[in-house]
Amino acid sequence: MDRSKPAKARSEHTLQFERALQLLAQSGHPLPPGEPGTLAWQQAMIDALVDLSSRDALTGLANRRAFELAVAREVDRVARSGEPALLLTLDIDHFKQVNDTHGHAAGDQVIRAVADALVDSVRPMDLVARVGGEEFAIILPNCASTFGQTVAERVRRRVERVPVALVPSGQQVTVTVSVGGAFAPQWVRSTPSLWQERADQQLYLAKAQGRNLVRLEPTAVSVVSNEEKRLLFDSFQPQDHE
Repeated sequence: MDRSKPAKARSEHTLQFERALQLLAQSGHPLPPGEPGTLAWQQAMIDALVDLSSRDALTGLANRRAFELAVAREVDRVARSGEPALLLTLDIDHFKQVNDTHGHAAGDQVIRAVADALVDSVRPMDLVARVGGEEFAIILPNCASTFGQTVAERVRRRVERVPVALVPSGQQVTVTVSVGGAFAPQWVRSTPSLWQERADQQLYLAKAQGRNLVRLEPTAVSVVSNEEKRLLFDSFQPQDHE
């Protein structure tokens, strides 16, 4: 009997755990509590790694993967429940100038400061995500259309009022964001991509009209698009049976 295999397997198992612990430590994530090697400790390790895989490394916000999963869940929930939901997409205005003038380390500081401002300006139930370099998105469940403009303006003003003290120079800079938004169609079978495209279209308008602006899609436009009509009608087509 080859007794070397169990020892080798244990060695590889230990190395994998050590690598996982290194990843958690490097990310600043708290290490699993309890006795290493126990089932409870291993489950805590798995949970920590899953959480780490859904977070943006720079800001700690939800990353693009986690955002896309959340958008899919929310658009499905709105279609079934009829409850309103608002999607905001945001860009930091003239972010390239920050990097060109102060360097990429300063750019990272600005991104973190904007991320903190966004989290501070919405509810705990809302999802704030970093979806690109200077691009963010916010999913706001149960946000009625009558409050959409107020919420989006609060987000914009919160970023505008936050000075960022750059390290090590101590120089302060301020930045603004352009915001686009769209409501998910209620009681309508839609897709995450359609919802995101609508919000992005409003973001492009805000940037084209001078930046540091909020543009929300009129709710009347969000009722049913041609593609959503097709999706709705296709779902009611009788199925052929052999």
